[in-house]
Amino acid sequence: MSDYLIKALAFNGQVRAYAVDTTETVGEAQRRHGTWPTASAALGRSMTAGVMMGAMLKGEDKLTVKVEGGGPIGAIVVDSNSKGQVRGYVTNPQVHFDLNDKGKLDVARAVGTNGFLSIVKDLGMREHFTGQVPIVSGELGEDFTYYFASSEQVPSAVGVGVLVNPDNSILASGGFIIQLLPGTSEEVISFIEKRIEAVPPISKLIERGLSPEQILNEILGEANVKIIDKHSVEFHCHCSRERIENAFVSLGSEELKAMIDEEGQAEASCHFCREEYYFSKEDLEAIVKRIEE
Repeated sequence: MSDYLIKALAFNGQVRAYAVDTTETVGEAQRRHGTWPTASAALGRSMTAGVMMGAMLKGEDKLTVKVEGGGPIGAIVVDSNSKGQVRGYVTNPQVHFDLNDKGKLDVARAVGTNGFLSIVKDLGMREHFTGQVPIVSGELGEDFTYYFASSEQVPSAVGVGVLVNPDNSILASGGFIIQLLPGTSEEVISFIEKRIEAVPPISKLIERGLSPEQILNEILGEANVKIIDKHSVEFHCHCSRERIENAFVSLGSEELKAMIDEEGQAEASCHFCREEYYFSKEDLEAIVKRIEE
């Protein structure tokens, strides 16, 4: 198992925790989209948070994360599910700035701070659950932390980080979410706060070779952590030629006939994975015939 996620309970069930290594997963997104370092960090942090939030779901449930901060990077969109599958894209992948005053990639400048973080959960019901909060820092870890506290009323600490190599490939990527359950003692809360302040950035822990289990041990103390689940994580897109064909069907035969007359062909590209689909004149005529039969 390369990239993987763990779920854990700590302090005799007072705390719920997640940790994940997403280095290869974010690396796949970087290769597909050709993101520059600051854009890679923003997309990677969002995908890392998204895949951990997906782990909070059950069965066929899924969710979409959308970050719209008004910055030059544009919107970041991430889909994830309960199976560790995640995909994502950023509107403007070729965005990069000098390091900020802390010597880190200036994600906040790229994302912007004038907008919203939205989470849409598809739980298999008629109505989707939607939560939206203002972006508070643009660094994303703090923004997801604020989302949990404000929209879901779960006190949480979210750490997400990405390190980028000089050739733009991903050196390290991962994250954690620590959540306080009802009745958590003040002693435990104080302990966790001090440990989070003391630990190095999550991306540095991944770079040092720490596993998700070791990351939680670093934050919560090995004696306090009980692992309850572990599963693989991967970049996975469910686009397909069949889905694109169905989209063409929804256009109707008249619009498709006009496309055939004007272009003689059609091309479609998936936002999430950059896979391209080509449809010849004959392909389009076959779809028209299918509609009219």
